Amino acid sequence: MNILLIEDEHNVASFITKGLEEEGMKVTVSHNGEEGLGLALKGKYDLIILDLILPGLDGLDVCKNLREEKGNETPVIMLTALDSTENIVAGLNTGADDYLPKPFKFQELLARIQAITRRVQKNSNHRVLTFEDLSLNLDTKVVERAGKIIKLTAREFTLLEYFMRNPQKVLSRLEIFQHVWEVNFDLGTNIIDVYVNYLRNKVDKGFPIRLIHTVVGMGYVMKKD
Repeated sequence: MNILLIEDEHNVASFITKGLEEEGMKVTVSHNGEEGLGLALKGKYDLIILDLILPGLDGLDVCKNLREEKGNETPVIMLTALDSTENIVAGLNTGADDYLPKPFKFQELLARIQAITRRVQKNSNHRVLTFEDLSLNLDTKVVERAGKIIKLTAREFTLLEYFMRNPQKVLSRLEIFQHVWEVNFDLGTNIIDVYVNYLRNKVDKGFPIRLIHTVVGMGYVMKKD
């Protein structure tokens, strides 16, 4: 895990860094708000530990600026000696994920980090569909198989998403039509078969295991060959 620690008290920063590195984590340390914000925006971190009272920009401004940066949802744990309800609410309202008042025991900080990590992984997994070596990211719209990026049209993407949400289930042409196409679609055409074939050529062609199969007289199914 790659962590950015923004903390101006050198003894506190050393205490946290030592504990996290003993847990196998990589820690980058900044001792002021402006530098810390720059690192947070330019680098790729799994989590940010942010002190509230900092030289330059304070923790509230750092967190606010970070959240205003489009797409930056890096989890933030805010630290401070100011543990009043108003300060806690202010920190959370700027986008912090958790709040830990000083002084604290390292095990408590570690527990907070582990809880946030579990939550982030759960949410991330929910937004990425996987089947065998195939993955579909609902946020970035990236499809990969065995590490190879597969380019799909919008309709092919929607069709693949429907298959991946229903693995091992035989999907009739009517079901596919209802979930993937518009209501005025002419079911009498072979457009579903055409698009399934398009998808097969991109998802299965060149790979040793086929994932999209025809069930004669019934429809299609995503399963391991």
